[in-house]
Amino acid sequence: MATKHILIVPGDGIGQEVTAVGKKVLDKIAVKFGHTFTYDEALIGHVAIEATGNPLPDESLEKMRKSDAVLFGAVGHPKYDNDPSAKVRPEQGLLKMRKELGLYANLRPIKLFDELLEASSIKPEILKGADILFFRELTGDIYFGEKGRKNNGDTAYDIAEYSRYEVERIARKAFDAARTRRKKLCSVDKANVIETSRLWREVVQKIALEYPDVEVEHQFVDATAMLLIKDPRRFDVVVTANLFGDILTDEASQIAGSMGMLASASIGDGTGVYEPIHGSAHDITGMGVANPLASILSAALLLDISFNMKAESEMVISAVDKVLKAGFRTRDIANAQTPADKILGTAAMGEEVLKFI
Repeated sequence: MATKHILIVPGDGIGQEVTAVGKKVLDKIAVKFGHTFTYDEALIGHVAIEATGNPLPDESLEKMRKSDAVLFGAVGHPKYDNDPSAKVRPEQGLLKMRKELGLYANLRPIKLFDELLEASSIKPEILKGADILFFRELTGDIYFGEKGRKNNGDTAYDIAEYSRYEVERIARKAFDAARTRRKKLCSVDKANVIETSRLWREVVQKIALEYPDVEVEHQFVDATAMLLIKDPRRFDVVVTANLFGDILTDEASQIAGSMGMLASASIGDGTGVYEPIHGSAHDITGMGVANPLASILSAALLLDISFNMKAESEMVISAVDKVLKAGFRTRDIANAQTPADKILGTAAMGEEVLKFI
């Protein structure tokens, strides 16, 4: 029995809807296992800008630092997407949260539920058994380097930058994880042309000497992009830089059939943040049709990684598996053969999962 304080940060769009379901799952687990989970809420993104003018108010950041874990939704709003000149943007809140909390490692498990083999556009025989854990570096690279315009605004630049310690710390986390899995690690870079990638490869090669039991492969990012679709089962743990990780994990979401199925954890040396990898999806906001399973699986990751509650985490994943086996789907993972009465909205899908916990 444990007492933990969880901060719920719904953010924008469907983030509000799916985190409400994730919280219900955490509540049910607390009751089932005799834990006490206390909660608070905080603003981030567009809703925070509307309320305070700041995409990550100091109050929200303080609450994050004081919590044992954060269950997060999404940030973003169409009004900013259509206005590249906007000085204050929802995504700034996300980047600041990562930087201020030291969330340098983004974990994205790409785990395939057999019932969803048909939901992917890739042939089932290529997919079956795929189980990949991505480690994406989160606080360096081109996102955080110096950027600007020159020549009267006609030339733009973004500087990609990495320090040795930044590569070392995420590489160690990835190697440690590989040890608990199939003992295979693939480090992805573009060392044939990019200097930051040359440093990346040099550091990973050095750290690999400390892990003689882990088989290490170095791959260029373009080759990885191709092999993820051609032969996803060859991968176990994949570690890569921020930009490459952003692109490759979105590509890998198609292995699982839908972005609505994928959870993620952003961790460092303090409070961890757990979130679905899908965005704020304003085209379906308020319609009650968003897939809550990624938020539920993010809650499972939270239990496992931040609280070391392995049995509780497994129970949540098993409940999701049973709901899928029972034929229930949200519309993003349904197909032409799915009976109409099995296609559920956000809240109803959450209720089905709760029944199996």
